[in-house]
This record gives sequence, structure tokens and C-alpha cells, in this order.
Amino acid sequence: MAKKKASTPTGRVSVADLMKMVNKKAGQDVAHDLTVDSPTEVKQWIPTSSHWLDCIIAKGKVAGIPVGKISEIAGLEATGKSYMAAQIAANAHKMGMLVVYFDSESAIDPDFLERAGCDLSRLMYIQATNVEFVLETIEELLGATDEQILFVWDSLALTPSVSDVEGDFNPNSSMAVKARILSKGMSKLIVPIANKQATLLVLNQLKANITTGPMAHITAMTTPYTTPGGKAMQYSYSLRIWLTGRKSKSAFIEDDNGFRIGSEVKCRLEKSRFGTAGRFCTFRILWGTKEIGVQDEESWFDAVKNSSHMSSGSWYTLTMGDYTKKFRPSKWVETLQEDPEFKERILELIQTEVVQAFDQRNSSASNFYDKPEGEGDEE
Repeated sequence: MAKKKASTPTGRVSVADLMKMVNKKAGQDVAHDLTVDSPTEVKQWIPTSSHWLDCIIAKGKVAGIPVGKISEIAGLEATGKSYMAAQIAANAHKMGMLVVYFDSESAIDPDFLERAGCDLSRLMYIQATNVEFVLETIEELLGATDEQILFVWDSLALTPSVSDVEGDFNPNSSMAVKARILSKGMSKLIVPIANKQATLLVLNQLKANITTGPMAHITAMTTPYTTPGGKAMQYSYSLRIWLTGRKSKSAFIEDDNGFRIGSEVKCRLEKSRFGTAGRFCTFRILWGTKEIGVQDEESWFDAVKNSSHMSSGSWYTLTMGDYTKKFRPSKWVETLQEDPEFKERILELIQTEVVQAFDQRNSSASNFYDKPEGEGDEE
């Protein structure tokens, strides 16, 4: 007697077949089995060149700029947005990525990019003549290659729309045009950027938040800054990094003759889909010497100086288990460079105090989150 063939119950179709049907209808892979591979998971991060900043972006890991997502670096004038973008571009080159740099300010110097570590043979420089052109170019380049691309848009605030370019100088004649264009553009680009594992880094300006109404003074104190581009951009970003200059005597870095060669920057995570919004760090950026960019190791001391493993005095003492090391804060970088074990211990301490302690909630929350504007910057 012949065996009966196993049959699928009437009206039942496998999930795999349903996924094929949906992907065929969409013309691209939009249906995924999350038990196998998630298109929403960030699998790569581009280092920012600040180890401290990389440690506060995502819970429980050392991260950076998320690949496959849209991120923003916004700041006040002269806070180092372009310097950070150049170093992020250099790190993307080291990861084998192609960099496309949209410049609306016509301010990028090739020598500046090379000094930051960029490979100009793997960098496409494009003048950002208008918002529509930038968005259309991103869409076309995503469809033209399977190469991983880092798009840097410098800056959104100064990129006009077509109507701005062709119209008059009356601001009311093109009110909210850019915001509407960006709303449509982001809705078109988010999925292709994710699927191609590309990255869009938008540089923007922080502007004073001018508010009206009976509660305007409270809003101005709690939210002193805003960014151009409309609400759609704010929803599109997976990560928003805001840079402000520190209000302190040490806000500038000076050489031996008193000339200003850099500045100290306060960095705050305005938004993070990785569980760390509100965290902050500080670091220095050199811009007046042959060596430009983020001074990474110099900021590590601020990251760990309040640790229970550190005791202060005319000399600081690091004690970790059976390891003890005395050092002078003024010789911090020299000590890191001359003593590899000390450097290894400091990196271990950063991992424990900055990454793990926040992830496991092993310390007071006030140690990790930013203070209200104007507090704690007067030293």
C-alpha cells in the first residue's frame, strides 16, 4: 500500500514563502527573519577618534557612529564639527569605506583632510548646491554601487533649497520649504541606507531657541538650543551629538607663547537610540598646528579621575588590585606613552567605570548624565 504524501494544511503557507512573496512585490529585501538576521541591528561602528565619546554612545559596548543609520553632529560655531567629521571620514577609510563629502560652505581644504588622515583617492568631494541635489545624489549613489559609503553633509543649515537659490532674498517666500523637502527625502532614504549598510553623517548648527508664550523663559532655560531642518530630521536621526564650548578658563589650548591652537569641547548626546541619551564627555580639539583633530588620550584623565581607584594629591595614585602607579596629572600623556601597562590599566578602568558601570547601574546616575546648562562649567 502506497504511503500518503505529507500535505500542507489548506490555507497554510510557510513564513519563508510569504517573505519571498513580499520581497518580490517590494522589488528588494524588506521582509526578514529576525531569528536569522536583523536589518535594524547595528553591526559596525565608525570610531569618532574620541575613545570616551565612543564609550558613551551605546550601552555596554565601545561604539561610534552607527553604520546603516543617520546621525547628526551639531554644534555652536568653532566647536569642531568639521574636524570631527574629517577624523570620522579617516576612520571610515581605514575600514575600507568610500567617503562622499557634501560641502555647502566651500570651506574644505584638501590639505586639512589629509592631515586628518583621509585618503583623498577614496574621497569624493561634492559641492552641495541645494538640498534636492544632495538627496537625489545620495539615492543615485546608493543604487550605483554595493560599496559601503559614508556620506558627510557639511552642513545642513547652510544648504539652500532650489527655491531659495532661484527666488529672492525674502525669507517668507520659501518658509518651511527645506523642512518639507527633508521630510520627504528622509522617508525615501532611511531604508536604502540601512539595506546598503551606508552611513549618513549630517553636520548642523546649534541656534538659540527663541520661544514665545507664557512659559517661554522656562523653555529657553531647559532647551536653550535648536537645530535647522525641521522635525523630520530629528525623528530620522539614530544619534545626535551636540557640541558646545566649555565656559571655563581652560576653554582654549595655548602653545608655549600663549597662542591659541585648539579648544576644549563639551559633548552631549541629545538623542541616542542605543540607550544613552543625556550622557556627556569633554575633549580637546587641535586646529592651529600641523597635528589637527581630537586629542583623545588627553581626555581619558577626566573620564577616570573620580574613580575609587584614583587617589588625589600633589601626585595621583592609581590602585587596581596589586598594581599601583603614581603620576602627575601634568605628565598624563607622557606617562601613558612611556608605560604600556599603565595605559592598559587606564583603558581597563574606562571600560569598567564608563561602559560597564552605566550598563549595570553600579553607580549614581548623576555621574553619567549631563548637568543643566550653565552648571559645573565655571572651573
